[in-house]
Amino acid sequence: MMYRQIMDDVKILQVDLKDAERLREIYSYYVLNTAVSFEYEVPSVDEFRKRIEKTISSYPYLVCRIGDKVVGYAYAGEYSSRAAYAWTATLSVYLDKDHRRQGIGTMLYKELEKRLKDMGIVNLLAGVAYISEEDEYLSHDSYLFHQEQGYSEVAHMKSIGRKFGRWYDLIWMQKRI
Repeated sequence: MMYRQIMDDVKILQVDLKDAERLREIYSYYVLNTAVSFEYEVPSVDEFRKRIEKTISSYPYLVCRIGDKVVGYAYAGEYSSRAAYAWTATLSVYLDKDHRRQGIGTMLYKELEKRLKDMGIVNLLAGVAYISEEDEYLSHDSYLFHQEQGYSEVAHMKSIGRKFGRWYDLIWMQKRI
């Protein structure tokens, strides 16, 4: 009953610039504690707001709210500025660390895919940090999540990002919609 009540309170909405501080808070966990993001420093709220503004000028940027609290977000972006790539977009999703494995990422991606399809996008790409054997900074959760969403591995770049004194791979995953 409790799960049903929580899911009834879930809303997927277009981002508001006022969400920047909360989105930064969610993202900071991944920057400071994981190799999911290859950034070393958490961007300022102002920088985060600028990133949102740049994205929403051309692509959807969604948040998931449970009640009044933002618990996750997902956005799309340009793969390349060359004209031939206009039908391809990159996707990213980040969830509050306490709201993972609850279906929120799937809901965000489904709505994002719907909006991108309406824009004429046909190819989706996601860059996923990867390491052969999971460590304390990186699990296979993102890789498995994208597989569950229908993405397949199309490129595997070895030891491309260095964080926490370790080398991590980057896997590009693709889905056609």
